[in-house]
Amino acid sequence: MWTCPNCGREFKRAKQNHYCGKAPKTVEAYIAAQSEDIQPILRQLRDTLRQSLPEAEERIAWSMPSYWAGRHVLQFSAGKSQISLYVGEDALAAFSTALSEAKTRKGTLYLPYGQALPLGLVGEIARWCYEAMKHDGDQTKN
Repeated sequence: MWTCPNCGREFKRAKQNHYCGKAPKTVEAYIAAQSEDIQPILRQLRDTLRQSLPEAEERIAWSMPSYWAGRHVLQFSAGKSQISLYVGEDALAAFSTALSEAKTRKGTLYLPYGQALPLGLVGEIARWCYEAMKHDGDQTKN
């Protein structure tokens, strides 16, 4: 077990990436807690997600920004070298051609800080996630 020297939480892996301290109450507070150089990048991503998901409520879940429309749609987090966009395996499969050069793993799209955000593609994926979630919800009502 590894114990974080800042917050005292214990993890199975050494130097586990995590959020120290209390979870932010808003997405803006989450962004403001990140380093100044990545705040504009996170705001661009947030603006794209808000435009693509006007029906979704923005909230904090699992200490990170999340978009909710009756059910979880997607979420993102800021890491040391990249943004992680949690969209699910089905979304990655649906956009596999467009994401052929991107780093993905276990339902997550990784967006490195040193590269321009593919905002158009992120918006399309977000909309796909919402539509798929909405369709799945319709299926469970039958």
